Amino acid sequence: MATALFTHPASLHHVNPPGHPERVARLETVMRALEAPEFAGLDRREAPVCARQEILRCHPATYVDRIEAAVPETGSSALDPDTHASPGSWEAATRAVGGCTAAVDAVLSGEAGNAFVAMRPPGHHAETATAMGFCLFGNAAIAAKRALDFHGLARVAVVDFDVHHGNGTQDLLSGEERALFCSSHQMPLYPGSGSAAETGAFGNALNVPLEPMTGGAGMRRAWGEVILPAVEDFRPDLIVISAGFDAHADDPLANLNWSTEDFAWVTRAICEVADRVCRARVVSTLEGGYDLDALAASVAAHVNVLMEAS
Repeated sequence: MATALFTHPASLHHVNPPGHPERVARLETVMRALEAPEFAGLDRREAPVCARQEILRCHPATYVDRIEAAVPETGSSALDPDTHASPGSWEAATRAVGGCTAAVDAVLSGEAGNAFVAMRPPGHHAETATAMGFCLFGNAAIAAKRALDFHGLARVAVVDFDVHHGNGTQDLLSGEERALFCSSHQMPLYPGSGSAAETGAFGNALNVPLEPMTGGAGMRRAWGEVILPAVEDFRPDLIVISAGFDAHADDPLANLNWSTEDFAWVTRAICEVADRVCRARVVSTLEGGYDLDALAASVAAHVNVLMEAS
């Protein structure tokens, strides 16, 4: 089966203020990279606008209403010092959620072997009732809840290799004993959470903080010796990846110094576990990555591995 690629040009209409690192050019760069001949086999699909009920799987209605009301008719509104809304943000955010839920549906129905959701805004910092860290809704967590509650899966694992801790995903899934959240991330670094002592309400969070300048060898130990064995022991029916590429050595927001090949390695290692425990069912969604060349190369490496594994 093919790898499904979910995207939509609405993501280009979520516009942050000038100079903001989470910019429209990120998705433009990603999509140019995925037009290369080696990606001709992708099953390209439009990310749909999600039903409101999908967002409500993780966020209360009062919060959803507040985000919708904050979207301006013109210009920009600040949800916090780092997180903004523009006139196109509501459609972009609801299609980002919709892409993730549609990807879950496609993979679990057998229409696709696995899927990558190339949408923005990202999601892994959005807490239950707090927009932060460039994120409005918890895309990966909502995907996990869709799989659990709509499709009736017994267990879902969300794994996050973004350089920043996925505090939002952890918050949204902490009380969900059917979900395991695992993250490697630089510490100290924004948002300041993600210590190894944070284990979730049911022991269902595994955080592996990495010191600045930890290169690919340290990452491979963390994933190969700690995170992936825990995922395999959990035996999920689906693995959701929060795929952030800002641990790359060229990224301006952090300094873990990973290479493009490191992202290929961790993707391959995740897919190998998925092949053993959940019939290779993987849904990946774009999170961070702010150097455009590094982002393009890393996404290409990530998707190439997904295609090999599908």
